[in-house]
Amino acid sequence: MKDKTIIIAADHNGVDLKSILVSKLTELGYTPIDLGPYDSDVSVDYVDYAKQLSMIVGTGSSNRGILICGTGVGMSITANRLPGVRAALVHNLETAPKCREHNNANVLCLGSWINSPDVNIEILETWLNSKFGEGRHNKRLAKLDKTDSSKVVFTNGVFDILHTGHINLLEFSKNLGDKLVVALNDDASVKLLKGDSRPINNENDRKKLLASIKGVDEVILFDGNLPAVREKVKPHVVVKGGEWTAEEVRKRDSVPEDIEVVIYNLVEDYSTTNVLKKIHNLDTWEKKND
Repeated sequence: MKDKTIIIAADHNGVDLKSILVSKLTELGYTPIDLGPYDSDVSVDYVDYAKQLSMIVGTGSSNRGILICGTGVGMSITANRLPGVRAALVHNLETAPKCREHNNANVLCLGSWINSPDVNIEILETWLNSKFGEGRHNKRLAKLDKTDSSKVVFTNGVFDILHTGHINLLEFSKNLGDKLVVALNDDASVKLLKGDSRPINNENDRKKLLASIKGVDEVILFDGNLPAVREKVKPHVVVKGGEWTAEEVRKRDSVPEDIEVVIYNLVEDYSTTNVLKKIHNLDTWEKKND
């Protein structure tokens, strides 16, 4: 379960404490995913590990994460630069519950130089057992979400066999903002949409191909629940391809009024279905002329 999965990372100064906390998390019934590093004698840059973890937590792939360096300061500064992350630097037991109750902190930053392992374990347990207070704090967090100056563009699809039409759509979408997030239908939802013979390429292959395209900043697998994944991304612009009008898309996909809807006019003949037809016709011709 995602609620029981905790992503954890450190720099070389936090390796030993990270190992202790991984064991503690397992003991408490959580599933820790250790992003490294694993050797305290090899110097690494905290920025790299903080960014990697924050991208996972910020997109909702995991609900919570833990970052450790000597003081926790560098980790917290880096983590809070990424969208969707609310990283709290915690050095005492008083702050641990408050950062959850008031700020819904989803990343805990600890300093291995500041407290003993026992104190850091207490901080961790307190943080894990504390809940967001909701109420007036929701309004404040909503204001915080709007302070990110980057313009996020969102589009979605199956992207089974990539073709020029897909590339044109993605290039068009990227030009509308600073960050392009693509929601990719997982295999189960593709079968519901397209039938048992699809997808041709599995979700991991499709995700890897999409992520390799210049201009695509992030690819998120989703189960077909478009409003849910869009709520996690919090885009400024939604791009849809096809014959629909912007208002039809807004109504059909329950897009809030504060999100701009832009329609991309698809180029005729560019579709995965047409590609598959051509392959089928070629196969038929080859069999007849074999």
